[in-house]
Amino acid sequence: MKILSFDIEEWYIEKMYHGGRKAEYESFDYYLSEILSCLEQKGAKATFFCVGGMAREFPEVIKKIAEGGHEIGCHSDAHVWLTKLSQNDLLADTRAAVDSLEQCIGRKVLSYRAPAFSIGAGNKWAFEILAQCGIERDASIFPAERDFGGFANFGQKVPSIVKCGDAVLKEFPICTAKVLGKEIAYSGGGYFRFFPLWFVEKEMNKAEYAMTYFHIGDLTPERGGLMSKEEFEEYFKEPGTLINRYKRYVKSNLGKKSAFSRMVKLINSHDFETLESASKIIDWQNAPVVEL
Repeated sequence: MKILSFDIEEWYIEKMYHGGRKAEYESFDYYLSEILSCLEQKGAKATFFCVGGMAREFPEVIKKIAEGGHEIGCHSDAHVWLTKLSQNDLLADTRAAVDSLEQCIGRKVLSYRAPAFSIGAGNKWAFEILAQCGIERDASIFPAERDFGGFANFGQKVPSIVKCGDAVLKEFPICTAKVLGKEIAYSGGGYFRFFPLWFVEKEMNKAEYAMTYFHIGDLTPERGGLMSKEEFEEYFKEPGTLINRYKRYVKSNLGKKSAFSRMVKLINSHDFETLESASKIIDWQNAPVVEL
């Protein structure tokens, strides 16, 4: 089972942090249209995890995706990492996001992905809040170590039932492969840009379960340079040292030149599911149970 997913926040981030440059909006619009055209030609559907602010500021983008028959999931309201939110903040953020998205598309939003996969052992209570907001399916778990924490002790790398307090959710973790003795994600984001396509396909084909995750920003040619100290600290809420900004720049731009064409080849060479359709196929009675 291979699941195709996209995280949609670029328009919102551009407006909130960079002044709303017309050329950037035009680039995002172009690549989204190309993605939707590719999926239509293939007859494939995907889950698009969208920031709630997009539904208020750029509703036409969300509606365009939904009109293509794709699943709309929630990607938080303002793309703030969950590790930086209190429980009350997360409740307000998720309620606002789900409400905005549902009003925009006229249907329930049941799937969720945290920005930067920012649910881990230190804020596992997030599952209880997601359940309170009507979320039934989650794709936030990065079951390995990473810069932003990850959840290396989650214990499962396949669709699982998560029980946390009174919450019960269906979890679709990111898939990983062992490279030089270390568990590394390979099927989305900067990892997809780094690894050659043959390696990505080899790992996906030998696994029973694989999750892709793409951002339009990962698929567009490099634009702009090093972020200023102020921009970095406002967005990432971390010290904007030169080394931090340079590391982020390299990670954000490595392999961009061929990323879009490689993604198209991947989509055309495989069959994919949405979270919604995959959830209907999986035998949840026999799925692993993770009690947190």
